[in-house]
Amino acid sequence: MPIFYGFDWTYLVFILPCIIISLICQANVSSAFSKYSRIPNSRGMTGSQAAEFVLRQNGVTGVRIEHVSGNLSDHFDPRTNVIRLSDSVYNSTSVAAVGVAAHEAGHACQHAEKYLPNRIRSAVLPFARVGSQLSWIFIIIGLLFTAKAGYAMLYIGIILFSASVLFTLATLPVEFNASKRALACIRETGLMIGDEYNGAKRTLQAAAMTYVASALTAVMQLLRLLVIVQRRK
Repeated sequence: MPIFYGFDWTYLVFILPCIIISLICQANVSSAFSKYSRIPNSRGMTGSQAAEFVLRQNGVTGVRIEHVSGNLSDHFDPRTNVIRLSDSVYNSTSVAAVGVAAHEAGHACQHAEKYLPNRIRSAVLPFARVGSQLSWIFIIIGLLFTAKAGYAMLYIGIILFSASVLFTLATLPVEFNASKRALACIRETGLMIGDEYNGAKRTLQAAAMTYVASALTAVMQLLRLLVIVQRRK
């Protein structure tokens, strides 16, 4: 692996900037959520009630809404058709809580409507899981050997890793669309207006950027691996 003054230059060029961007995005989403979690919505609606509201407005039924421990551990589980909302969202009446809950309800609406990008993402998921577990095994073994055997292992590892990259890219339209659905419902029904709506929007935009940072990191890691293989030749 190419080394420059004791450092792997490909890591410095491809990965370190992504780490910095990811840290900035994480700090931004924490800051936005913290700010708007202190502002109650004028309707006094909790996160769980907001999720129910969005589902009802979209005619989606059969989705359970449950409480889950943790902070920002909110998610929709398509296997059980359950929206799980965290401690800071489920019973909270904050602007941030309503935005996050509405976003997760947006995922449930995608699932009910068989939204195409969501189906693509689900189809890629099994391959991404296998790829994330096995890719680095092949890559490390490939780096330890030379000639054809080493190159073969490296390319197998890169192909497996590519499935993980594809999954992160497929996640982007799904996440952005869930936020778009949530904000459209909030705006069109007047659930929140003015500064409250803007607060929910900023919270969801900050969260969306963390997915962009993850996708960028995955793509840059793939490019880094390709550069390493080419330099070994």
